[in-house]
Amino acid sequence: MKSDKISEAVVRRLPVYLRFLNDLQKREISTVSSQELGQKLDLNPAQIRKDLAYFGDFGRKGIGYDVSYLIEKIRHILKLDQQINVALVGAGNLGHALSNYNAYLKDTMKITAIFDAYEPKVGQQINSLTVQPMSQLGDTIRAQGIRIGIITVPDSEAQNVADILVDSGIEAILNFAPVILKTPSNIRIHAADFTTDLQSLAYYLHDGKDEAEDEQQ
Repeated sequence: MKSDKISEAVVRRLPVYLRFLNDLQKREISTVSSQELGQKLDLNPAQIRKDLAYFGDFGRKGIGYDVSYLIEKIRHILKLDQQINVALVGAGNLGHALSNYNAYLKDTMKITAIFDAYEPKVGQQINSLTVQPMSQLGDTIRAQGIRIGIITVPDSEAQNVADILVDSGIEAILNFAPVILKTPSNIRIHAADFTTDLQSLAYYLHDGKDEAEDEQQ
């Protein structure tokens, strides 16, 4: 099925399924039902079956899903069965943290180049990578066939960085800057905004002051 017919919510659930299936495989569990998946992931089993059915018939009635086979299929759907090189722009604290985490991932999606506009950072080593100047970004992206970019720069610089990434051939961007990026419609943007996530969580906190006043009435 064409990707433009699959909702973003479905695509975002696939990595969740994959992570759990990988855990099952490590524990040498060979089959799993949608019911078991639903219980562990706090999802409706019918929703899981529907999500997977968009891409094919992977389960067998009365038996469930073969864990190894489903891992293989989901990895293929997510294009994780091929090498995907990623460029990171912004070698600050967050950029360092992402690069350090990336170094321990055993996956085909890897940060293979890091860039920064701040001259004192250029030339620094982060694990096996050397921070490169922005002037080398375009040539490096084309030489390595990089298709995804990560932005971890201040919000005032994010749009300019996004423009450079797009002009260099990047197809998708993970943006950590607290700003809405404007890009062509064929460029996929995912925002990772810690601040808004934390602020929205605050809504669900119990208000001790209000509760105390209610008890006194």
